[in-house]
Amino acid sequence: MELNILQKKVDDWIKKYGVRYFNELTNMAQLTEEVGEVARIISRVYGEQSPKKNEKINDLGEELADVLFVLICLANQTEVDLEKAFDEKLKKKTKRDIDRHLSNDKLK
Repeated sequence: MELNILQKKVDDWIKKYGVRYFNELTNMAQLTEEVGEVARIISRVYGEQSPKKNEKINDLGEELADVLFVLICLANQTEVDLEKAFDEKLKKKTKRDIDRHLSNDKLK
């Protein structure tokens, strides 16, 4: 699915069920919270940290979707076209890193 379609889907959902977007600062705090939840799962499942007693490990896909949802909310309310921004970023990274990773012996 294209990013502009996701942005529209989130905007439609907010207008139908969310009443309005939370303000940018609230959404930034929400994004930070959701990224923290992803970090907790990664550290428990793929890292060296073990779960606390009775700690439920949430679904990584669900938490990543939460991050994406809030990120899209921030983009929508600040009028950022994520598809355009992502395409520009990918071009910039490709130009900058055209040989960088291919020639990195640490990655072989």
